[in-house]
Amino acid sequence: MTDPTRIQPSELDQLPDRDPEETAEWQASLDAVAAAAGPHRAAYLMRRTLERAQDAGLALPKLLETDYVNTIPTAAEAGYGFDGDEELEARITAWNRWNAAAMVTRGSKYGVGGHIATFASAAWLYETGFNHFFHGKERDGSGDQLFIQGHASPGIYARAFLDGRLTEAHLDNFRQEAGGHGLPSYPHPRRLPWLWEFPTVSMGLGPLSAIYQARFNRYLTNRGIKDVSASHVWAFLGDGEMDEPESTAALALAAREGLDNLTFVINCNLQRLDGPVRANFKIVQELEAQFRGAGWNVVKTLWGTAWDELFQLDTTGALVRRLREVPDAQVQTYQTRDAAYIREDFFGKDPVLAEMAKLLSDDKIIECFHYSRGGHEARKVFTAYKAALSHKGAPTVILAQTVKGHTLGKGFASKNANHQMKKLSVDEFKDMRDRLGLPIPDSAFADGLVPYGHPGADSPEVRYLQERRAALGGPAPARRVHPVAPLPAPAEKAFAAFDKGSGSQAVATTMAFVRLIKDLVRDKETGKRWVPIVPDEARTFGMESLFPSLGIYSPKGQTYEPVDRDQLMYYKEAVDGQILNEGITEAGSMADFIAASTAYATHGEPMIPFYIFYSMFGWQRTADQMWQLGDQLGRGFLVGATAGRTTLTGEGLQHADGHSPVIAATNPAALTYDPAFAYEVAVIVKDGLRRMYGEGAPGEDPNVFYYLTVYNEPMPQPAKPAVDNIDEGIVKGLYRFKEGSGAAGAPRIQLLASGTAIHWALEAQRTLAEEWGVTADVWSATSWTELRRDALEADAALLRGEERVPYVRQALADAPGPVLAVSDYMRQVPDQIAQWVEQDYTSLGADGFGLSDTREAARRHFGVDAPSIVVAALAQLARRGEVPAAAVKDARERYGL
Repeated sequence: MTDPTRIQPSELDQLPDRDPEETAEWQASLDAVAAAAGPHRAAYLMRRTLERAQDAGLALPKLLETDYVNTIPTAAEAGYGFDGDEELEARITAWNRWNAAAMVTRGSKYGVGGHIATFASAAWLYETGFNHFFHGKERDGSGDQLFIQGHASPGIYARAFLDGRLTEAHLDNFRQEAGGHGLPSYPHPRRLPWLWEFPTVSMGLGPLSAIYQARFNRYLTNRGIKDVSASHVWAFLGDGEMDEPESTAALALAAREGLDNLTFVINCNLQRLDGPVRANFKIVQELEAQFRGAGWNVVKTLWGTAWDELFQLDTTGALVRRLREVPDAQVQTYQTRDAAYIREDFFGKDPVLAEMAKLLSDDKIIECFHYSRGGHEARKVFTAYKAALSHKGAPTVILAQTVKGHTLGKGFASKNANHQMKKLSVDEFKDMRDRLGLPIPDSAFADGLVPYGHPGADSPEVRYLQERRAALGGPAPARRVHPVAPLPAPAEKAFAAFDKGSGSQAVATTMAFVRLIKDLVRDKETGKRWVPIVPDEARTFGMESLFPSLGIYSPKGQTYEPVDRDQLMYYKEAVDGQILNEGITEAGSMADFIAASTAYATHGEPMIPFYIFYSMFGWQRTADQMWQLGDQLGRGFLVGATAGRTTLTGEGLQHADGHSPVIAATNPAALTYDPAFAYEVAVIVKDGLRRMYGEGAPGEDPNVFYYLTVYNEPMPQPAKPAVDNIDEGIVKGLYRFKEGSGAAGAPRIQLLASGTAIHWALEAQRTLAEEWGVTADVWSATSWTELRRDALEADAALLRGEERVPYVRQALADAPGPVLAVSDYMRQVPDQIAQWVEQDYTSLGADGFGLSDTREAARRHFGVDAPSIVVAALAQLARRGEVPAAAVKDARERYGL
């Protein structure tokens, strides 16, 4: 009976009950079932009732968890049409298991490491996909996009070996890349660009990128760039990996936008790197609730066919209840213990189960608890994949239970340490050979080296494998850069518009960049290929004028009347919108950028993404994704706006960027620029388009991306000086912007400045000349990092016996006096070039934490304002004996320093 003392109200109590008597009858019926047949029967009836309500379209919240059983029972598998040759597929999988383990073991003698247990657990998850589902690029140039779990890479290499795409020599160079013929440890496109498409081993970034890749596929289709609606995105993940916040950060986006072109396959072997994923809980149930709550379709593939007999014997639900309550770590223990232990600990907890166990042989119990998992059976995996593809309106996650280290023997299977175990002994390999039924004779082990195995290029296994791949559109995974013509350069007027400057009008370089983009997106040839990306800060950067002209991408279009519809720059969403306004997610915006920046390879469609963000919230927050971008050979423009440590007034420590160029300098694929003026921005963007999308110079790598810092401080923009080779200087990183004027023989100094700091340097130039009789030349250092890289290359050339002078040394060759460098960043940024400057060199910068104040006060605090530059310049000259030492003291007192 219902407890009459219940005082906690239901939310339903707030709703009017038009028939309280009928409600009471339903409740009484439930109470009666619970009393007569037990609470478990009552719960079963309730679940069935809720399922019927859902099928009838009634508006009820979904159950977040189901029982710890397969979503699709064995009896229903026939309806999914498995048409493979199970015997041949088992032999193919056996060869791949063997060669994956052999490759890692053979490499272990060099100490290079490798992982065996992950692929051993997931082999059927991959093999079933490769044999039946994963489309190659020969069909439409796009195929499916496969995000392979990084630790499973040996199995992918083993399959490519069986397929003839790799040789034994390749396998023997696993994790030995220095000679140029090795295989990378994990999926690294930059290291093996014909095979890998997506880097995934920086855990959490694979699932995040997969969601945004599926979303970008829809974007390309809806915008009419290319119809990629036939492409499906498959992301293979570990259950431990799901602890990474990035793994689940965008689940709601995928459901909200109905990305049924996306499937997550989570290998639930219940183990992470050091032990159980959820020792005292159940990770499958947790993930089911999480994904269902986010709006995903969930397919659980937990138990193998051997369990069918047990479930048929479970007429009371006792077995299902016991499976639901046993924690994961105990399931792992069962996998390693004998039948007697399992009888006592699993079945012995319930009298009904104890009776059931009497009907089961020890062999049956061992088969079920040691080996029989849904993720280890081709038909069950096939059924789950088929169900995922047939489900429409939402993405699908498949929770496939496996055993980590499956088929590797008792020394590996379900051991806590198996992630760190890098090799099997010869005897363990012989046991594995017998278990897999492979025709490898004992004589093949004569030298103590584990042999690779191959059934022969014309064997039934290889013919079957290649026929299946041909039917599915060619090899996979595979990365291809399609032969497409370089994009035509935009009209010159878009760039030349900045040459004349802004006159007396103060314009921030952020606004100059936005204006340039406005002109470029209008270009008839390339305008549609621009992908503006912004994390809910478009108005901060003055981009709202792009809303009505380009539209904000939304697969639903605009289903409401915007509040600002009567304004010129109203908030416009559209199915074919060009702007990706991601909300407050820098990680999501970077995932957008990566998908767009690699579309030239993924889909044969070069796109030009630019992602504009608070500079402090770019590299500092998402530098790992920038490395992923470089690994994936992405191209495009990252724009750190409101840049610098002192230009963003009032915002304070966590908004004051004094170090993003330092972090960017660590990424070899990032070309980092800190332009001072609008015309420099235009020159850099023009060069980036040429290098990444146009006719690049011989030997020039197009697989780079540009990082530009732009500022929110409005300043008059000067006209482009009539300086010889100025564009070359801007691109290479340094040119003389304004030569100083002074009396003959006056002390002279070179002021190098980047970004907004050049304005302080110009003010210091005037002060030095007018008040101290010192002539200063002002140089614009558009890229300290590119200057350093050029110098490093020159040093390397010298070691090869080639004569080469670094560009920075060439540029400053005839510049008299010492050099003082200044930027709105920490001194480490300009100090990148110090060792290659022949003159006396010192620097100023904004080292330390940022703070809230006016620009003037912040610059005085850090000692980078014009008076500070003047004092530092006088001090440098005084050390050389070119001005009196007293001048330094006088200057400090005069300027209040």
